[in-house]
Amino acid sequence: MIIPPMFGAVQSVRDGLEKRYIASYLALTVVGMGSWCFHMTLKYEMQLLDELPMIYSCCIFVYCMFECFKIKNSVNYHLLFTLVLFSLIVTTVYLKVKEPIFHQVMYGMLVFTLVLRSIYIVTWVYPWLRGLGYTSLGIFLLGFLFWNIDNIFCESLRNFRKKVPPIIGITTQFHAWWHILTGLGSYLHILFSLYTRTLYLRYRPKVKFIFGIWPVILFEPLRKH
Repeated sequence: MIIPPMFGAVQSVRDGLEKRYIASYLALTVVGMGSWCFHMTLKYEMQLLDELPMIYSCCIFVYCMFECFKIKNSVNYHLLFTLVLFSLIVTTVYLKVKEPIFHQVMYGMLVFTLVLRSIYIVTWVYPWLRGLGYTSLGIFLLGFLFWNIDNIFCESLRNFRKKVPPIIGITTQFHAWWHILTGLGSYLHILFSLYTRTLYLRYRPKVKFIFGIWPVILFEPLRKH
């Protein structure tokens, strides 16, 4: 959640990509750092640093996905205003009510919007992007599943870990898997969004794997007519 998106932001600057994709990478880094600080301290202030950036980063993702078929460097001020207003309202209400379910529902709405938009793109616009699109979605949802299992069966999992060797017990730390998988799923979503955008701009994007493991997007310059 922290280091790979930072490299993605740097690469985006070097490639001259639109600022919203730089913001997407940096927003994911901020979420990772906030989550790191919260889990180290378990303080309320750090919890906000974890949870509120989740809303903000998802709003940036939504903006990118709905603007991927516009002319280069265009700005949709109406959508921008709507997402900023949504973020401000969620922040204000959450600081007042301090109810985690409210945050989860608002975040879920944004994720659901991204899912619908992604399905639209891989179904009717760029069907050959299904692999990347569904992989990012599947990994994210798997993390969400682990998060729910951890919440529901927390006590049972703790008791199980007391009875088994640590090397086995650590694999049942499903809250940790939630962070790993949602972080990876979010990173892949940025790649999917960026791939869609550069494809529309008539670049030739390709997914490459650094050291055969970590996916990045490389592309060739704009085609000349």
